[in-house]
Amino acid sequence: MARNKEGLVLLLDVGPSMHGALQEVENVCSTLLRKKLVYNRSDEVGIVLFGTKETCNDLAKEIGGYKHVVVKHDIKVVEEGTKDALQNLPRGTAPGDFLDAIVVGLDMLIKRFGNTKGKHRLCLITDSQHPLRDPPEGTKEDQVDTIAEQMKKHDIKMDCIVFRESGVQHNSVMDENDQLLYHFRDRSVAKVVQVDTPTSLLGALKTRIVLPVTIFRGDLEVSSNLKIKVWVYKKTSEEKFPTLKKYSDQAPPSDKFASHEVKVDFEYKSILEPDTVVPPDQRIKGYLYGPQVVPISSAEWEAVKFKPEKGVKLLGFADRSSIPRHYFMKDVNSFVPEPGNKKATVAVSAIARAMQEMNKVAILRCVWRQGQGNVAFGVLTPNISSVNNVPDSFFFNILPFSEDIREFQFRSFSSLPSSSQPTEEQQEAADSLVKMLDLAPPGREEILRPDFTPNPMLERFYSFLDLKSKEPDANAPPLDKCLRRITEPDSDIIDYQAPLIQNLGKAFELKDNPKRKKARTQERLNYTAADDQTKKSADPYAEKAKAIEVLYPSAEKVGKIGDLNPVQDFEAMLTERSSSIWVQKAIEEMQKYTTVLIENSPQGDYYQKALECIVALRKACIIEQEPNEFNQFLTKLYKRLKNVDDVAKFFQLLSSKNVSLISKEEAPDSDVTEEMARSFYLKPEASSQ
Repeated sequence: MARNKEGLVLLLDVGPSMHGALQEVENVCSTLLRKKLVYNRSDEVGIVLFGTKETCNDLAKEIGGYKHVVVKHDIKVVEEGTKDALQNLPRGTAPGDFLDAIVVGLDMLIKRFGNTKGKHRLCLITDSQHPLRDPPEGTKEDQVDTIAEQMKKHDIKMDCIVFRESGVQHNSVMDENDQLLYHFRDRSVAKVVQVDTPTSLLGALKTRIVLPVTIFRGDLEVSSNLKIKVWVYKKTSEEKFPTLKKYSDQAPPSDKFASHEVKVDFEYKSILEPDTVVPPDQRIKGYLYGPQVVPISSAEWEAVKFKPEKGVKLLGFADRSSIPRHYFMKDVNSFVPEPGNKKATVAVSAIARAMQEMNKVAILRCVWRQGQGNVAFGVLTPNISSVNNVPDSFFFNILPFSEDIREFQFRSFSSLPSSSQPTEEQQEAADSLVKMLDLAPPGREEILRPDFTPNPMLERFYSFLDLKSKEPDANAPPLDKCLRRITEPDSDIIDYQAPLIQNLGKAFELKDNPKRKKARTQERLNYTAADDQTKKSADPYAEKAKAIEVLYPSAEKVGKIGDLNPVQDFEAMLTERSSSIWVQKAIEEMQKYTTVLIENSPQGDYYQKALECIVALRKACIIEQEPNEFNQFLTKLYKRLKNVDDVAKFFQLLSSKNVSLISKEEAPDSDVTEEMARSFYLKPEASSQ
């Protein structure tokens, strides 16, 4: 059996206590098969039902016993017929014995694959609420040991999913069954998870098994005299959509061996000679450096490329509190001691436990492979194992360099006037809403646990792909109820806590936000109390002045722009707003002042002040949604003064500071695209050639 090929037997409990969950079990198992049809079309799957009235399996025929266990589908390559076997599962009338089902599934795998190497797996879904029959000899624990030995001998693993809805009262039978399943886990042949909702059931069934592949095997260099053999795996990785391939139907129907592949070829042609194809040896890559293109050959690029040596080095230790959680980047890796290396296991465990006790983390420099173009700089966090026979390890997260950090500063309510501060009633209503929607409330199981929460986009994609394979013209179906619990608030909580939501609505005055032709930023920031509405309607410019003071605070109100503090004078004019044309007047005054400043700047003495003025003017035009005013001003200024030798240096200063036209991305009213803004200072050079 191929290494990447899996043999799987589904063991499904259809007994009386599982009737309410069988529809969800059908959906979950169908999703598993749909993914196998996409990723693992050569996998083989069998289906065994237990808790049925009938009995139909080879062991019952050969040696007797194993009642109420039915082989619904023999182990075969996954196909549409396999999915059909999962539809309309029978509602059993007998209590299910999962040990009998495990033995039947184990027998099927052994007979089908024998000692062939490969991935062999059992998947058990049950609520384990019914008592198991006593074995002919020994105890039930002895029976589990015997089964586990056979599973180890044939390298067969098992996933056990125990589904019990919340509210089910535990009893001695359920506790005994759980202990038997945990006994399988302790023998290192099974993984046991317990879920209580259809959503977590969907996430608990690992529909796609990804083989763990090391990204590094070598020494963790603590010092020149201490090196520990470690293996590094990816702990988490983003699951992406399957790659859609281009398909051509131009091949004749009679050609049975047509691949229907679409191949794309690229040709490079010269601008001067459009009919001439440029061969690869005459093409060279380049970088934009200001207005010019700097060509760099592949040989030159290889010469300057950083080529670090493979290895993982410990740089030092730091307090855990000094590394914020939001600094972690990319995927998480897991450092484990080299399997079978006792010295490495002891060394990793000693360092990990010391770090845990001292609340420390380690800083590492990592180069995973020889010839890697970049260095991974990250933090190592101890992971102390709580399971027997599982060694201690580390988690590794990439840390950002200073250039990667983005600081986002948000205004506080304390900076607003007292009339805009939330009242105690409003604050209490908001706090109650947050507590109501807590996914981990005290005394309850956490909702939407990451380990058991599937990606609803992926799940819906596979479902729709299966539907399109049967009905090419089918539309996308509505979102499944099971997935809706992930994308929408829990309806039960919303209904139960309806008074809290009503109190939130009463605490705040809610109004419709009418669509306006041109909504200014200061109007969106216009926070007013209910008793200020009369004053607002009587003096609209006064309200706008209050709002603009939030954007341009503590500026002395003046009527013109002076030489001492031109930017502050300009902001004060914007704050004044004594009439509807005051904003336009402030912009025009700033344009005139800036132009005079540039034209009368001997040897560029006033270029820095002119730069500050243009930056302030640009910011104000974005806020006031007057981008065309700024764009027209800068364009006319550039055309008129670009050929003046001394002034040309000023435009080079603007280009170096990325002060260009206002694009649509910054102001929707602008007529300038982002590309036009980026290439604004390059146009004259291009046209002069």
